[in-house]
Amino acid sequence: MSRTSTFLAWLLPLSLLLGSIIAVPLLVMGEQGLPRYRALRDELAEVQRTNERMREEVRQLQHDVRSLRADERAIERIARDELGMVREGEIVFQFPE
Repeated sequence: MSRTSTFLAWLLPLSLLLGSIIAVPLLVMGEQGLPRYRALRDELAEVQRTNERMREEVRQLQHDVRSLRADERAIERIARDELGMVREGEIVFQFPE
C-alpha cells in the first residue's frame, strides 16, 4: 500500500471521529436537544398532574351522581344549599351580616 492510500485510510475515520466529537455536543446542547427534552419532560409532568386532578374530580362527581340517584337527603341538601329552597310551611329567617 502506498503512503497516500494509508494516509487516506486513516483520514476518513479520523475526520468522522472529529466531526462526531464536534457535532454531538452541538446537537445535544442546541435548542432542539437537551433544553427541549427538559422542557417537554416538565410539560409532561404538568399534564400528568392535571390528568390526576381531573381523574379525582371525575371520581368525586361520579360519587355525587350516585348519591343523588340513591339518597333523597342529598337531593334536599343541594336544593336547600345551592338553590335556596325550603319545605312548605317552613319559615326562613334572614339576618344581616
